[in-house]
Amino acid sequence: GCFWCIEAIYTRVMGVKSALSGYAGGARKNPSYEQVCTGATGHAEVVEITYDPSIISYEEILDIFWVIHNPTTLNQQGADRGTQYRSVIYYYDESQKEKALLSISEVQKGWDDPIVTELSPAPEFYEAEAYHQNYYTEHPTQGYCYAVIAPKVEKFMKTFREKVKG
Repeated sequence: GCFWCIEAIYTRVMGVKSALSGYAGGARKNPSYEQVCTGATGHAEVVEITYDPSIISYEEILDIFWVIHNPTTLNQQGADRGTQYRSVIYYYDESQKEKALLSISEVQKGWDDPIVTELSPAPEFYEAEAYHQNYYTEHPTQGYCYAVIAPKVEKFMKTFREKVKG
């Protein structure tokens, strides 16, 4: 989904050291936002999460992921449409892959429609332009932030109260 939304949530999670907006999964090296928006690069908007596993587990990272977006809509999150908005989990090793597969299987039980989240080995990550980083924090009253991101942040804060950074 939209990296602004995902980043806004994970920057508030205890144990997350960084949540960096970027692009991954496509063919073009060093894509720009404008190129990714065309859908021609094959990249998705993604967030690279670095976390402390002594504070939060990979499984808990996944639990949050399932609550903050709709994993059943192909190439779409709300009004954002295109392959760059696909739901995707990129894993770094077989342990993460197995945990993600188990998580998908468990979460599917709560959805009538099939989960369409892509699960793939982590490709090269390209950091998004500086103006995309911490977008929600920097522009909380901007229309998209107010109407789309703020409700997701509020949902996260209520659902995962014990995981919110102090």
